[in-house]
Amino acid sequence: MISEAQSGVFSRRTLVVLMEDKPGVLSHVTNLFRRRNYNIESLTVGHSETPGISRMTVVVHANDAVLEQVIKQLYKLINVTKVTDITDDAAVIRELALIKVHATGADRAEIKQLVDIFRAQIIDVAHESLTVEVTGTEDKIDSMIEMLRPFGIKELTRTGRVAMVRGAARTNGDR
Repeated sequence: MISEAQSGVFSRRTLVVLMEDKPGVLSHVTNLFRRRNYNIESLTVGHSETPGISRMTVVVHANDAVLEQVIKQLYKLINVTKVTDITDDAAVIRELALIKVHATGADRAEIKQLVDIFRAQIIDVAHESLTVEVTGTEDKIDSMIEMLRPFGIKELTRTGRVAMVRGAARTNGDR
């Protein structure tokens, strides 16, 4: 049987990177990807449960060989403390989107119905628009956007993937 690395099959891979919360660390990480010509599909960074440690969720399009190189290169950065590939783990994966949609008159009721169906929220109301906040899987976000597109999307922003392994396992290695 041919392995994925041998076949060159690329897929979306999710890495959780723990790193020191210091100025310039994010820049070092993104420069590593740029220098190696690895494309970052999604990148989110925020504080972790450990003071002084930031948690980065990065999605890359890679095969096994490329992913192995990415992980090795990340570990070479002095401020990176842990890299975990959670692609094949049971994980909670979410994304947040804010969608400003054109809304006047009768459209508002229909948009409100869609918001309710998707368990989203209207977080801002203006004369000619509504801003919707939706959280969920990437497929849910994509579906919501497609349902709102006919009304006219004025503005859209997405966080990218955030992920956490399910259950008792923790990506920082503590039990």
